[in-house]
Amino acid sequence: MLIVTSNKIPGHRIDAVFGEVMGLTVRSRDLGSQMMAGFRSLGGGELPEMTKALYESRQEVMARMVNEAQQRGANAIVAMRFDTSEMGGNWTEVCAYGTAVFAIPLGEGEPGATGQSIYLTSAAAQQSAQPTTPAAPQGQTAPPAPGQFPAQHSPQQPFQQ
Repeated sequence: MLIVTSNKIPGHRIDAVFGEVMGLTVRSRDLGSQMMAGFRSLGGGELPEMTKALYESRQEVMARMVNEAQQRGANAIVAMRFDTSEMGGNWTEVCAYGTAVFAIPLGEGEPGATGQSIYLTSAAAQQSAQPTTPAAPQGQTAPPAPGQFPAQHSPQQPFQQ
């Protein structure tokens, strides 16, 4: 899922808007971490216990936001933001929100196309043009399809799964 803080995605056309999506969590600070952070704050510097808690909260709300967007049929989120606030003395609310959209990369020759969008459209065209390989019997691996690199990939060409 492509997530951007801007209102537009360079090189993409927004074809559908599914509305606001969000992820939310309310966390209480555990007494041990809070006391340890209190002692560390006397000397200044980073408070790793609080940093870890905030990082985990942000990852959790991002995952919830993405899940909601996927359920609506979106492949991207624009105007994504984080919001945090304290609730009471020991509770912290963390929220991630944005607008779920369906974005289509612009191909070569289309106004506004970027190198990335041209690459995405050409890679998708190549992938749809390749014949599918039959599944190998259980316990055996199928040979790679032409143009695919099973264990290694060339830096000039992307790895295809």
